[in-house]
Amino acid sequence: MIFAALRVLGLLAAAPLVGGVVTRVKSRLAGRTGPPLLQPYLDLRRLLSKGAVLGHPTTWVFRAGPIVSLAAAAAATLLVPLGGGPALVAFPGDFLLLAGLLGLGRFATALAALDTGSSFEGMGAAREIAFGAFAEPALLLGLVVLARAAGSASLSGVLGPGLAASWPIAGPALLLATLALFAVALAEGSRLPVDDPETHLELTMIHEVMVLDHSGPDLAFVGAAAHLRLAILGALVSRLALGAAPPGLLPSPVALGAGLLAFAVAVGVVESTTARLRLTRVPQFLVAASVLSVLALVLLLR
Repeated sequence: MIFAALRVLGLLAAAPLVGGVVTRVKSRLAGRTGPPLLQPYLDLRRLLSKGAVLGHPTTWVFRAGPIVSLAAAAAATLLVPLGGGPALVAFPGDFLLLAGLLGLGRFATALAALDTGSSFEGMGAAREIAFGAFAEPALLLGLVVLARAAGSASLSGVLGPGLAASWPIAGPALLLATLALFAVALAEGSRLPVDDPETHLELTMIHEVMVLDHSGPDLAFVGAAAHLRLAILGALVSRLALGAAPPGLLPSPVALGAGLLAFAVAVGVVESTTARLRLTRVPQFLVAASVLSVLALVLLLR
């Protein structure tokens, strides 16, 4: 229990670093030095030191959105088994709660955007909810594949020490599920080719347009929640991928750090080598992730 709590605290502390590594990889591939690795921490500290500016039409819903989003992401970390060890909170069907908490964070952010009364932010909220309707089935199907392969309905059983034994038996299905969850991580983390967190082109913004009215600590909470969602899915993907390695190859804390680092590098490479999809293509991208999970499930059931 103590080691599980320490791993959760480590993930909470290291989540912004994942975004810093992604940015550094993109900068290096583009031939630039780029910001320091700790820039996300500096940005969060700067925002927390400022005051929040509230628009006249907003209500308590606007202030509650970032808090609920961050709280939901933090609660989701309790369900994720890190470094091969059990999660701090584990029970049969906990992967359904994990998907629900990620969806709750999306809903809270979209609801806060609608509370501003801005048609522009309402457009971003509509896009976020529409694309989320395609991302959530892909996430759930991918987790169902893992549960079926491991014969367990709990994430701690699915991604526990027995994962290495599942790869020789269900390797192709687990590989397809890994690719599907990686695609979902790009969508949930608002990364290319689904979304661009650094875009300034108003008509193509999704996540960033929803938080235009947030400032100070509220914007820091939104940013921290986004970093945490990406780190949570990165931990799932990296643990699944590293499950193919021989057990005991790396100590669990080292394996967790190495997995998150490899995930961040992979995201940076994808963002540097792919263009942003047209908005009409984003649902097709997410449906393709669902199809990969369905194919993996068919391989397991045949």
